[in-house]
Amino acid sequence: MARTLLRPMRKMTRTHVTPRPFLKWVGGKGQLLPVLWERVRRARFTGRYHEPFVGGGALFFDLYRRGAVGRKKAFLSDNNGRLIETYHGIQLDVEHVIELLEDHKAAHNKDYYYQVRANVPDDPIERAARLIYLNRTCFNGLFRENSKGLFNVPMGKYKNPAICDAENLRAVSVALAGARIEQRPFADVLRHAKAGDLVYFDPPYHPLSTTSSFTAYHQGGFTEDDQRSLGEVFRELDKRGVKVLLSNSMTPLIQEIYAGFTLDKVFATRNINSRADRRGKISEVLVRNF
Repeated sequence: MARTLLRPMRKMTRTHVTPRPFLKWVGGKGQLLPVLWERVRRARFTGRYHEPFVGGGALFFDLYRRGAVGRKKAFLSDNNGRLIETYHGIQLDVEHVIELLEDHKAAHNKDYYYQVRANVPDDPIERAARLIYLNRTCFNGLFRENSKGLFNVPMGKYKNPAICDAENLRAVSVALAGARIEQRPFADVLRHAKAGDLVYFDPPYHPLSTTSSFTAYHQGGFTEDDQRSLGEVFRELDKRGVKVLLSNSMTPLIQEIYAGFTLDKVFATRNINSRADRRGKISEVLVRNF
């Protein structure tokens, strides 16, 4: 269930900046937005948009900029409670988030980073600013937790990290103003999506090999069974007349799960591999039922 932050809202400065993702997110879809837009145009959906693995929200913000999704017709969710709490913080009290990020920016150094990483504040707005700070300054923008649910990514080597982009955060807050943002499992989309809606799934990808399996962006990971369960949800939505688009890696398992639907092979540059010689363009798949 969505949690409401009970605090007086501060007056927000108006902005004319178009919103873009405020987090660096593994597998973010910024570079694939033109390709995704071409598919979304074919869906001819009614305007209600659901994204159960919201992550950095690149496609949502792109559709909002294009006028394809209204603020009150977006349903954004993720099972990562810390991520959803951060979206709530920007949605409800962006000016306080900005103030806290400016403080983080002024204090930033190696010792400060590890101090912030080790201490989780009680206040939800402070936790939202903390997550953004750590995301903008940690190695590769990873979100990774250990078995105890504690953030454990080392600090990245950045000369001048973009810790606080105030204008974009305000634009993001405007875009999120009427959106429904909740922490919930992906299968809950079956309770909300209706015929004619568009659902976009961008789950943790099925690993291309046993040595490339970054699937745990929050405690618990995303297993092969989870991939199969997601495929069942995809098929159920299809039966109900919902337009469905999904991104994943082009592996035999994913091709098996989504046999019978349209599978478009695309290429994206990914830099998560620890070996530089294995980074670069990899094949991905866009699965759709329209």
